[in-house]
Amino acid sequence: MSFIAESFEKGGFMMWPILITSIFVWGVAIERIIYLFFRASAPAEALLHLLERSIMSGDLARAIKDSLTQNSPLARIIRSGLTKVERGTDEVQAAIDEAALRELPKIEKRTAYLAMFGNVAMLLGLLGTITGMIISFGAVANADPSEKASLLARGISEAMNCTAFGLITAIPALLLYAILQGKTQALVDDINEGSIRVVNLVLAHKDQLLSKESARTKG
Repeated sequence: MSFIAESFEKGGFMMWPILITSIFVWGVAIERIIYLFFRASAPAEALLHLLERSIMSGDLARAIKDSLTQNSPLARIIRSGLTKVERGTDEVQAAIDEAALRELPKIEKRTAYLAMFGNVAMLLGLLGTITGMIISFGAVANADPSEKASLLARGISEAMNCTAFGLITAIPALLLYAILQGKTQALVDDINEGSIRVVNLVLAHKDQLLSKESARTKG
């Protein structure tokens, strides 16, 4: 830790913007990891198998109950559609589309910031390198010959430390962006596929679902 603190101090003023960028990177990354891998992630195929069995048997109430076994975006979107079966297939599709408009932004938001912060960190490191070299050569030009080597070494150290810390921030940011973007796309694909499968199942077994639900309500 002492080495990091010493390097940070030698890096000069530009180390502070890089540090602030690093805090944003890890804040966004941790929040997105918690949401995408824990709150929004659920075995989509297992849920769809349960729903297929219930819908094919004409048991709408059971299908809605099955959708409550998960609290994932896919389960909430499908549940919105299932509650509209009695109003017709168009209403089911409209309800699913409306729920998707609520859920998809939650899945996709903020992940793109990681790529931006990664690029900003690299540019800040480059800016720190340039300013360090400018200060270094400016000081050497007007310095006493006995101090030139020391001033030059100090300026180069500042420049290299900025470059290093910029890359230390940027590389994890870009790697995390790639991982989280892949997870985001996988969740979106599951939602699109699952929604279409459920709509097709409802369309194929609509009469059976409505007749059994009507009998259950009257009973």
